[in-house]
Amino acid sequence: MREDTDNPGVAQRLVAARRAAQAMPQYPGPLPASLDAAYACQDRAIALWPAAIAGWKVGKIAAALAERVGEDRLVGPIFADNVQQAGAQPARFAVIPGGFAAVEAEFVFVLGADAPPGKLDWSAAEAAALVAELRVGVELAGSALPDINRLGPAVVVSDYGNNAGLVLGPPIEDWQRHGDDSLRCETFVAGVSVGTGRASSIAGGLLAALSFALSRCARRGLPLRAGQYVSTGAATGIHDIVAGQHSRVEFPGFAVFEVEAVPAIAEVGA
Repeated sequence: MREDTDNPGVAQRLVAARRAAQAMPQYPGPLPASLDAAYACQDRAIALWPAAIAGWKVGKIAAALAERVGEDRLVGPIFADNVQQAGAQPARFAVIPGGFAAVEAEFVFVLGADAPPGKLDWSAAEAAALVAELRVGVELAGSALPDINRLGPAVVVSDYGNNAGLVLGPPIEDWQRHGDDSLRCETFVAGVSVGTGRASSIAGGLLAALSFALSRCARRGLPLRAGQYVSTGAATGIHDIVAGQHSRVEFPGFAVFEVEAVPAIAEVGA
């Protein structure tokens, strides 16, 4: 039995708030009792979004909470209509007024082959064999819930993993020859440096995040596909941003991203 059957309207209300660009001061129902219940809610929400899944974000669960929920990472969908290619003009990040929004420097895998549907456990080497490219990018984290992160990982999972989009930059040539310490990044908000990091800042390394995504999605009947993206985690941290602010994310030697946060506008008919 699905663990969210007692609260079938939660996913609908979470999705409706995003599409209406309306903040939700409280979670719209009882908090998910487990990660499985939260993923059941996420599955419902995925079915309600009009765009296809272009990939998955991976987020780290704090150690103290990981012991309680039984997993140290989480995943959420990245929808095709929320993926932007970095260009000469700043990427636009539509943030829900009064909700939550943040920018995160990320290293992003692009898969070159489908994952076998029945394979549930992945080593780093097996995961690496599926990779076509490693790119630099920026996750746009966002939710109608201003306190989403403080409400815990199950709530984050239930609301698309707190994802609102992805900005993709260029590939890292011969990525496997680069040591994780050599892949550096820094994030600025409103002209102030708010975090520095490296690929080695991702616990267990980038391939540990990819292995988790492959396993978690397969267990849900959603094996990863060729061409999908896997954003591996916040390398410099999670950095709040509000409409009207500007962010710059630098990957020395690879790319500089410019992001403008703008107020989200309700969709027609939402």
